[in-house]
Amino acid sequence: MQARSALFDLYGDYLRTRGSRAPVAALVRLLAPLDIAAPAVRTAVSRMVRQGWLHPLRMTSGPGYLLTPKAARRLDEATARVYRTGRGGWDGRFDLVLLHDPPLARREAERLAFLGYGPLSEQVWVAPRASDELDAVLQEAGAGYERFSAAHSAGSAGANAIVRKAWDLDRIGRSYQDFEDELQPVVKAVTVRSPDEEAYAARFRLVHAWRSFLFHDPQLPTPLLPPGWPGVHAAAFFDKHAARLRPAADRYVERCLHPAHRSGRVGFSDT
Repeated sequence: MQARSALFDLYGDYLRTRGSRAPVAALVRLLAPLDIAAPAVRTAVSRMVRQGWLHPLRMTSGPGYLLTPKAARRLDEATARVYRTGRGGWDGRFDLVLLHDPPLARREAERLAFLGYGPLSEQVWVAPRASDELDAVLQEAGAGYERFSAAHSAGSAGANAIVRKAWDLDRIGRSYQDFEDELQPVVKAVTVRSPDEEAYAARFRLVHAWRSFLFHDPQLPTPLLPPGWPGVHAAAFFDKHAARLRPAADRYVERCLHPAHRSGRVGFSDT
């Protein structure tokens, strides 16, 4: 796990609801259970400041870092997708983007994928839902483009064919199965007798792995998913253990932010 991506996870999952800020000493303590050393944390923080994701500030406990408005918006959107809140149905229309210029550079292509867009060709991208961030991403990249809202004339059959062209659903489905296989022993190892730190580390790894799907799964609406979609079972697995481990993880975060707090043990049902 890289320090920079872990910091995004930490701010998005724990610190966003705690003022979006933390002293650097607490950031070091909070990433130590993930085997991320202090120098790596400090280097990643400096990089995120240069990139406009964090803003340095002086806190009562020492130097700290606050999320910038840009970072807060990005993390709020990612959190809504991770926990699948506020998502409606599908109106049968795709957001279609036609690029005028040469193919996007890898970085911009990855940003479009993160927003839920898939390529039909090097210059045509499609998504089942329009993203409010798309225009800003393409304008920042200096890309000329046109954008359309379109429904397939062949109805559901045509829509499903478009989905199969834009995304490798077989590969994504296998990734969901691998996710469960890899994380099952990690979360199952945490019981009612486990220290809070172990629950926190296990939950952090669970959320980190689940968040990675934002980069290659557009979270298609139900009408566009194949029967028996593995993502449904994987989502239930994630929801169960993310909720089960949350109380202990929150206690550990509070103690790292406020070291005077005494340590405790996990207080959840091992079911």
